Amino acid sequence: MNRNRTTLRRRLTATLGWTKSSYVLMSSFAAILLVIIVVWWPLAKDALSYIDWSRPLWPQMDWLLLFDFAVMSLLIMAGADLKADTLIIFVGLVGGLVIESWGTQTNLWVYYTSERPPLWIIPAWPIASLSIDRLTRLLQRLARRVPARRSTAPLLYWLIFPTFYALLLAFVWPTRGKSLTLMALLLCALLTLTPTDHRLAVLTFAAGAGLGYFLELWGTTRLCWTYYTHQTPPLFAVLAHGMAAVAFWRTWLLIKQLGNRLLT
Repeated sequence: MNRNRTTLRRRLTATLGWTKSSYVLMSSFAAILLVIIVVWWPLAKDALSYIDWSRPLWPQMDWLLLFDFAVMSLLIMAGADLKADTLIIFVGLVGGLVIESWGTQTNLWVYYTSERPPLWIIPAWPIASLSIDRLTRLLQRLARRVPARRSTAPLLYWLIFPTFYALLLAFVWPTRGKSLTLMALLLCALLTLTPTDHRLAVLTFAAGAGLGYFLELWGTTRLCWTYYTHQTPPLFAVLAHGMAAVAFWRTWLLIKQLGNRLLT
């Protein structure tokens, strides 16, 4: 009986791609959530106040939130490698802080706490970055099985990224005079015009936008954050997660290249 359980556990671990680092990341994820709850207890208490304890909990569960947590938990544990993931976490943390500062300072979106930005949302960015990294790897494996011409990836790239840039311009136009918006426009233009790997850029964008949809759907429908357009969510916001993922990936590549040069 014990042998069967051990064999089943090993098969499950191998199938999900769990490593020793997976448990470290998951423990860190849980610890971060605990710290957020403790430090920002009034917010947690406010969320709990919506529960009617006289009624069954099952119908009151936030299934979309639980789904998001479950998916990201499984993703960050898949193929975890602390050595490689540490840089992804760092880039996601800094990048998330920059993006949240830009959006909240220019009032493109606001949080229900009116913080600009709220520090409790920042840890979500590196967790999402790790999840997108795993999704991109999965898409890479799937893409290898699909026969395609070499011109397909560049064609998709030049369809997707200029289209996104047009959406970006339209969405941020009311804040076009803000320095942070001008910097965001310049950075996105630079990233778009200097592709390093068309195929990987497209896959990363797709992974980021795919995960971003569910995160934005939860956040905007629960009024955790609200965009100035009041859409739930706006298409731009979903696709912006894809662009952010590409920006983080390119930053990761740059830091890695600089590190290799310094070590040689």
